[in-house]
Amino acid sequence: MIRRVRPEVVLCDIGLPGMDGYDVARAVRADPDVRQTALVALTGYAAPADVQRAYEAGFDRHLAKPIPPAELGRVLANVEAALGTPDS
Repeated sequence: MIRRVRPEVVLCDIGLPGMDGYDVARAVRADPDVRQTALVALTGYAAPADVQRAYEAGFDRHLAKPIPPAELGRVLANVEAALGTPDS
């Protein structure tokens, strides 16, 4: 779906059926067509080892559930700023 839609940012859970979020991140980072997509783990897996594993898999940010909407907004704004705008 990421290859078809080509979003700027993907919020991805870790505990997915079949291919988990770590596998998703590794697949995105290995694909030259979509590797620049910003990946944010939004998950209940929040132990220090889980956070480290998420970054090692290729996530740009790790957010533990539940996340307050204002904090999610700040994260998305920071991702948007890092990506730049089409006019910049």
